[in-house]
Amino acid sequence: MPVFEYRVRDRSGKVLKSQMEAETANQVRDALRAKNLMIVEIKAPKTGLNADIKIPFLDNRPPNLKQVAIFSKQLATLINAGVPLVQSLAILQKQIEHKGFQTVVKNMRTDVEAGTPLSDAIVKYPKIFNRLYVNLVRAGETSGTLDAVLERIADFQEKDLALRGKLKSALTYPVVVLVFAILITYFLLTTIVPQFAGILAQMNAPLPLITRVLMAVSDFLKNSGLLIFAIGAVITYVYRWYYKTPKGRVVIDDIKLRLPIFGNLTQKSAIASFARTFGLLISSGVNIIESLEITKGTANNAIVEESIENAKNVVMVGEQMSSSLATSKVFPPMVVSMISIGEETGSLDNMLGKVGDFYDREVDEAVDSMTAAIEPLMIVFLGGIVGVIVAGMFLPMFAIIGQLSQ
Repeated sequence: MPVFEYRVRDRSGKVLKSQMEAETANQVRDALRAKNLMIVEIKAPKTGLNADIKIPFLDNRPPNLKQVAIFSKQLATLINAGVPLVQSLAILQKQIEHKGFQTVVKNMRTDVEAGTPLSDAIVKYPKIFNRLYVNLVRAGETSGTLDAVLERIADFQEKDLALRGKLKSALTYPVVVLVFAILITYFLLTTIVPQFAGILAQMNAPLPLITRVLMAVSDFLKNSGLLIFAIGAVITYVYRWYYKTPKGRVVIDDIKLRLPIFGNLTQKSAIASFARTFGLLISSGVNIIESLEITKGTANNAIVEESIENAKNVVMVGEQMSSSLATSKVFPPMVVSMISIGEETGSLDNMLGKVGDFYDREVDEAVDSMTAAIEPLMIVFLGGIVGVIVAGMFLPMFAIIGQLSQ
């Protein structure tokens, strides 16, 4: 149904601007007059060349974590300042630039106005508000500390964003260098090597093994581009299919934790995420069983999920979860000891906060160490590839020059 934009004046003379869905402009006009509003302007929907250009994928994408974190912090601030929840949502609805998110907040406000709890209003949008968010809001509503809980959620999301940024920065450099190396290698093998090969063929020069290998690889790349693409597509498909299977996910996630350089970073980031998520849930009043179940759902690693599931099962029979985590290959003894102390002293949330802060710093150091180690390795790798190609092309030339000088 078309959406008409309109401007009207209310009884006090204030100009209001809004939108309305209707089949015709006359329907909009009749609806506004029925509300005793003075019509200033009604704009017909844009069509043809005047229509707004929209890309469906971009227009329908959910808001990112940063936008949700800003929304949480602003909502917490407004509620803490004494602004009613409905009015707070109305204020934020006008400030949000993301059109889809703006519609979601509008629908949330409508639900809350009708008497629906905020937790039930946001549960309809799992792509924006995950299970962790919903349960924390529900706990805040139950305890009457919704503003404090929203503030904690915002802080948690900001730390999560920082952690993701660190991991992204750590992976960006080697990926860029690797792609650069592949492109240079492809260019040399498909452009430069064939020219040298033609020259050497005219000279009938004896070719060393390294040169023959390079020429064979060059011919393969030039004549089998479609085959290479097909092989890459098959490998990608098989990897994704295998990772979706229970066994495949366990195998691949276990390999991620065992990788020489990246495994250490993966483990530390997983521990930091676990400690922050679990600690936030506990401190917000969510029971420990539910907290472990929610935390398991945010782990994004089958090995970590298995460790959390085992801890949950231990807690369900009345034992301390630290005894289960001690047998896990993910959580080191220091983390287990701190969790055990927290369980014994009744300050588990505080201990988890300390673990999260410690491993945030550990992730920082791991990123710096990994970057420092990868830089020279990538330089040597790139230089080695170019060196092999240059050697393969110039060794026959040196042999020819040596024969001519005799």
